[in-house]
Amino acid sequence: MPEHVIVGRGGTASATALLLADRGERVRVVSRSGTGPDHPNIERVALDATDATALAAVTRGAATVFNTAMPAYHTWPEAVPPLFGAILSAAEQAGADLVMLGNLYGYGPVDGPLTEDAPLAARGPKGAVRARMWREAESAHRAGRVRVTEVRAGQFLGAGAVSVFSLMVQSNVLSGRLALVPQAVDLSHSYTAITDAAAALVAVAGDDRAWGRAWHAPIITSTVRELATRLAALAGVEPPTLEVMTDRELTLLGLGDPFWIEVFETYHMSHRTFLVDDSALRDTFGVGATDLDDVLKTVVPAP
Repeated sequence: MPEHVIVGRGGTASATALLLADRGERVRVVSRSGTGPDHPNIERVALDATDATALAAVTRGAATVFNTAMPAYHTWPEAVPPLFGAILSAAEQAGADLVMLGNLYGYGPVDGPLTEDAPLAARGPKGAVRARMWREAESAHRAGRVRVTEVRAGQFLGAGAVSVFSLMVQSNVLSGRLALVPQAVDLSHSYTAITDAAAALVAVAGDDRAWGRAWHAPIITSTVRELATRLAALAGVEPPTLEVMTDRELTLLGLGDPFWIEVFETYHMSHRTFLVDDSALRDTFGVGATDLDDVLKTVVPAP
């Protein structure tokens, strides 16, 4: 019987599973593909997590359910509610605590450093659905049906990350090519290392002070240019060449791939200074951000 069930198979899911497994705890990783880290304490299960009945069955007996699942970006408004609803229901039926991996979309535009007290006032569909999912989980917590908390991360960095930086900057910098970026490259932005997000999820899951509220994951504040320049230096390659994509370019790309149109909703995060305060998590649980060089070294190819 697992002590923990992790729904999802992305970088943070894998890092969380390994962190728990290395401590000797039993983990069941649930995903459509049935893939996940190879470890004696990790069991991998192939399952569609929107099947609430089947998910409840594999969750039975677990102490904690971690929701790290994420459908395709452009499908969030339609795909997220049934998926997250099934995970919430499964945790409730199992009598397990629910730890959600969230992001910063639900707040909408803000001025100044963002804290967890800021209202969830997003007007776009992706931000609105993330806010709605937290409110539904929070309501279940307040009703005494299940204990819930959420860790809200910035744009992901490091090995296993899937983000604008990892997909559109990282590989091009390492290969010496021009990086076209749908983000302002000289404004400060808030990033979270995959391993720091995992550490935060595990920390809140094991502490009674965590429940009933959200926490910001450890944050690395940097510009795209600073990240790219430091990555190039660590890899021993030429300094990066970066170019910001225009609205017209994004619109034209969106004719063939809906992902590109979706980036307009988060222009307040990508084309303005976007600062996040992570002091609540750091002061309460002692979990802080990893040194940037150590994060970037995880994606530098071995010589």
